[in-house]
Amino acid sequence: MTLGTLYFIGRGRGVRDRKMQEFYIITIFITTIAAAMYFAMATGFGVTEVMVGDEALTIYWARYADWLFTTPLLLLDLSLLAGANRNTIATLIGLDVFMIGTGAIAALSSTPGARIAWWAISTGALLTLLYVLVGTLSENARSRAPEVASLFGRLRNLVIALWFLYPVVWILGTEGTFGILPLYWETAAFMVLDLSAKVGFGVILLQSRSVLERVATPTAAPT
Repeated sequence: MTLGTLYFIGRGRGVRDRKMQEFYIITIFITTIAAAMYFAMATGFGVTEVMVGDEALTIYWARYADWLFTTPLLLLDLSLLAGANRNTIATLIGLDVFMIGTGAIAALSSTPGARIAWWAISTGALLTLLYVLVGTLSENARSRAPEVASLFGRLRNLVIALWFLYPVVWILGTEGTFGILPLYWETAAFMVLDLSAKVGFGVILLQSRSVLERVATPTAAPT
């Protein structure tokens, strides 16, 4: 995450247009926050235990703190790229915060039934969020220049694929009910998803200044 942050800072050097700068600033904060939260988990600060029956579960609460701040910023990047209005942005971020908050409640609940119920609520919010992403936000993006719409489509598909895997890993891991994934592999899976969803997303977004220049100076898509 730290290397990603340094790379994004380097990519943003020399950018003077304010609209273009927004993408660099947001993306830099995504990986900076994630790096700090992973450092907290690595040093034992972002970890707690929850008793579920007679079993003690190791919960990395800093992971949820990370997601609470970074996923709305990621959605903001997508929304700015698509040219979304404030209501659409507010809807996406509201759903996202609700999703992460209810997911954290699921992780910290002390009974299996409550954990699954809150996981289901959080997953429902995720599906609703993805519906808005595929519907309203994609419709906004289609009115942009072709190269901007193409970049949005790539990033949207990446987000859909990766975010859909998060609740799957959760339910299959130690925090869910199946326990198929041991803690080590569960943590590794979340790490790979996080790196792909944050650093990978940022690399794709910032790799072409020419596309971001079209966002800064939008033109109507040809009819």
